[in-house]
Amino acid sequence: MLVGRELKEVAQGIRTLSAGLTRDRALVGARYLDDPRLLGAYLLFYWPVSYAQARAVLGELPRRPRSVLDLGSGPGPIAFAALDAGASVVTAADRSAPALTLARALAAEAEEPLATRTWTGSAALPEGQFDAITLGHVLNELGRGTGGITERAALLERAATQLRPGGSLVVLEPALRDTSRELLQVRDLLVQREFAVRAPCLWRGPCPALVKASDWCHAERSWSPPPLLDVLAREAGLHKEALKMSYLVLAPRGEGWVDPPAGRLFRIVSEPLEGKGRQRFMGCGPEGRVGLALQEKHRTAANEVFFSLRRGDVVAVEGTEPRGDGLALVEGSSVRKVASAGQPFPPSGREG
Repeated sequence: MLVGRELKEVAQGIRTLSAGLTRDRALVGARYLDDPRLLGAYLLFYWPVSYAQARAVLGELPRRPRSVLDLGSGPGPIAFAALDAGASVVTAADRSAPALTLARALAAEAEEPLATRTWTGSAALPEGQFDAITLGHVLNELGRGTGGITERAALLERAATQLRPGGSLVVLEPALRDTSRELLQVRDLLVQREFAVRAPCLWRGPCPALVKASDWCHAERSWSPPPLLDVLAREAGLHKEALKMSYLVLAPRGEGWVDPPAGRLFRIVSEPLEGKGRQRFMGCGPEGRVGLALQEKHRTAANEVFFSLRRGDVVAVEGTEPRGDGLALVEGSSVRKVASAGQPFPPSGREG
């Protein structure tokens, strides 16, 4: 356990990373993992967070990936998540030699088969064909403005050519408004170019969260942080009670969207928006992004699951009524949870 001066030094490194990557963004694009102090702070604090985020998202893939390429790997949290998710061959690729050295050391200690390659965002990708290619908190550091969106989409297009049939391109980004909206812009560009989204989207058109500048879309998962991370979070003045990230899982170009189960489906894309005597969420599904509300007085055995939903759950609803800019659930409405947050919904078996 870290104590005294060590604890304060690590906490300062965590604060520097937090400010530079999520607030003033001064570290974006910099070689911050080449700094031993910041690399150590990343390992003790952000490594387990990124690992847990990746495990949550990898659990939504339609099949377990056997071979994985992790681009912009740093010291390997996403790569290790892939190994623990069942991958047998994982390659971690990054520009930081100290980060890759640390990843190899961690792999040797854990007796895990991890290969490493030097890679920068503008360089050719490591050769090979893979069941999954992952980019964890990397895309937002490439380019700025409209040109940055195009550059990021081009990288994902290149990466997708190295996916095996049925494979998945997995992108994790910070749950900030700007980085989340930029990921949605990349999504829209790739959907225009005939890429299908495996998760989290049920909507196949331009993302409705981009209509209003104040909206964005991110995921949240519950977790139990390691004890040391709790200590470091308190010392650094940060909060990590829940895992928050934006993510996108894409199929290889040309593979169709998988049809979800029958029913009027929505993924819950907000926290509970409680009001007087009612529960409300924002839902996004095949018919777009709409508000869903149920008054307590209309609670029945057929719809009461609505009151225990979480961001990311997929539900089927029946018997709604148009109300304002959304849908009202009434006494005769039914609500069925199709999939919990972080789980793949059972597909109909058809591709569209």
